[in-house]
Amino acid sequence: MKTIADQFQNGAFFDTKTPLGAVTVGLLFAVAAWLAGRALRLTVHRLLARDKHTYVDRMTVSFLAQFAKIAVYLFAFISYAHLVPALARLGTAWLAGVSIISVVVGLAAQSTLGNLIAGISLLLYRPFKIGDRLQVPTPTGVQSGVVESVNLGYTVLRTEDNHRIVIPNSVMASQTTINLG
Repeated sequence: MKTIADQFQNGAFFDTKTPLGAVTVGLLFAVAAWLAGRALRLTVHRLLARDKHTYVDRMTVSFLAQFAKIAVYLFAFISYAHLVPALARLGTAWLAGVSIISVVVGLAAQSTLGNLIAGISLLLYRPFKIGDRLQVPTPTGVQSGVVESVNLGYTVLRTEDNHRIVIPNSVMASQTTINLG
């Protein structure tokens, strides 16, 4: 029977074809994913701590950070499954499953994703900024209001009579809007 030192010298300690190597590499992947998730969490906490003027939407950043953390763990698991020959088919099946799920979610959330992409384009092109007074068509007629926020999915205007107009970003990106200053 080989000792652990013999297995380490032979390279079996990191050979994914052996049970010991598969477990060792699995632990390394788990630690790497945990460290990446922790670094992401610390970065988000520092970003939110530095944001004294609330330029960053905390709920959005927290949601995206959680989403990214899940993606890191999923990526680590699928990568690990591809390295271990006994799990290679499982890794391929997971990758195919994730692809199919992403297509289904994309089709189901088409309008939501459209609002997200439109929100990104509004942030990039900046046709208006927070504090600008806009005149927009609404179902009840033309309304004007001050831009209160531009979120991932919606632009929020505050009217003079203190009502809020919530407009999907896809509509804001495609409609004619008059910027009154």
